[in-house]
Amino acid sequence: MEFLQNNSLYIVLIITIICWLGIFIYLLNLDKKIKKLEKDIKNN
Repeated sequence: MEFLQNNSLYIVLIITIICWLGIFIYLLNLDKKIKKLEKDIKNN
């Protein structure tokens, strides 16, 4: 418990970075899906 109290700033930073990474990866996947849909619509 002492570790959490002494390093709470680092823990918050790590959680924030993980959240931003998750959002970034989600947006990349969404972008790929949108490009694929646009390509499919263009071909039809």
